[in-house]
Amino acid sequence: MTNTLIDLQDIRKTYGTGDAQVQALAGVTLQVREGELVAVMGASGSGKSTLLAISGGLERPDSGTTKVDGMELFSTTEKVLAKLRRQTIGYVFQDFNLIPSLTAIENVALPLELDGVSRGEARRAAEEALELMQIKEIAKRFPDQISGGQRQRVAIARSIVGSRKVILADEPTGALDSRTSEAVIRALRERIDGGAAGILVTHDAKNAAWADRILLIRDGAIVDEARTKRDLNELMKNV
Repeated sequence: MTNTLIDLQDIRKTYGTGDAQVQALAGVTLQVREGELVAVMGASGSGKSTLLAISGGLERPDSGTTKVDGMELFSTTEKVLAKLRRQTIGYVFQDFNLIPSLTAIENVALPLELDGVSRGEARRAAEEALELMQIKEIAKRFPDQISGGQRQRVAIARSIVGSRKVILADEPTGALDSRTSEAVIRALRERIDGGAAGILVTHDAKNAAWADRILLIRDGAIVDEARTKRDLNELMKNV
């Protein structure tokens, strides 16, 4: 039986006070298992990015529990939480967040080196991650020497390097053309199939179709779920 790697229970989050108060999440419960990719869709301001940030320990909920790989994120010390974020959780963002002065392999190896892994061991792990993303040949190139799709695959490689079990992707193909987007989502899907758990925030139905489940979030609550193409077509009518 596969393990539950992301476990959110009754998550609530509010920003602002008084008339400016906004309820970003209104009691969200979500579990994502090993080998499962869950896509989250919804209008701007519906709570998608807040859900992702809380899942990765970047933001603290007002109430509810957030477990990653069995650990409650916000009942531990900041030091332990920071270690979990470095070692277990990988993030993929729309703007890549690569360091321009580092090569592809150096960007991927950096999280491990910052965690005390020897340079040689970090480079070997980075090379394996780049190979998994099918971009090993660009290892020594700098970000401005490779395409947008290749940069995003480097970002995914960085998010999975080492022992990371959870991948959180926030609109990772928003700046890419459709062909490149498919290659990036395919690479992400392959990593999930290899034993990670993932949440993909996307506005694109083609990307969402790669997921095992698609959730629709509205006003901070999950209001619909799709598991088949037919279900997805119905769900998209309400996005």
